[in-house]
Amino acid sequence: MGYYIDLKSLNIDQYKNILKSADLLPSRMILKNNIDDIFNAIKKQKIENLEELQATLKNKTKLQGFSNISGIEEGYLKILIREIKSYRQSPNKIEDFPGISENVILKLKNIGIKNTLQIYDKILTLQSRKQLSNQIEISENEILRLTKLTDLSRIRWVNHTFAYVLLKAGYDTAEKVADADCTELYEKVKKLNAEREIYKGHIGLHDMTLCVEAAKDVSLEIEY
Repeated sequence: MGYYIDLKSLNIDQYKNILKSADLLPSRMILKNNIDDIFNAIKKQKIENLEELQATLKNKTKLQGFSNISGIEEGYLKILIREIKSYRQSPNKIEDFPGISENVILKLKNIGIKNTLQIYDKILTLQSRKQLSNQIEISENEILRLTKLTDLSRIRWVNHTFAYVLLKAGYDTAEKVADADCTELYEKVKKLNAEREIYKGHIGLHDMTLCVEAAKDVSLEIEY
């Protein structure tokens, strides 16, 4: 499947059902309103999958045009495209992860790797990680750590800091996050941050629930 979810593989009916059952951000709960009628209107415009829908709404002009021909309110479509784009969040920069040495960052930059998307294909298997380790003379343990941070970075809304927090809390792969008990994960992260003060602000139980649900969308391609 690759670093990102394959939007072409999600047809319009499948995505409608995902939205119906999703625990959405409060600002996006409007997407559940009249969802059957709205998605029927989308299908009438010959849009078959999520990739086609994203392309149709990719800029202001196209979005306004689609609103006019489909009869779907422009405000709804703006929120819908934000939700779709969250599947393709920007990759995390390697240099932003806590605890990555300047030496490792420089060696990766020298072969054109600056972020988690660029390193992804090189860390999928035990063999590919060994090859990368030999190529740039970084220990296999360090490569494995970067692999896990990359895996966690594929979860929607997980930035460089939170990927590190999940790693340190023992939820060091997307699969472990997907299988986590939300309350238990929340308590562990809360305790860890109280001890180490890794991030400021507050991550609530609802945020953790969203994270666990988002992790279930991540393909399990990385070999451990």
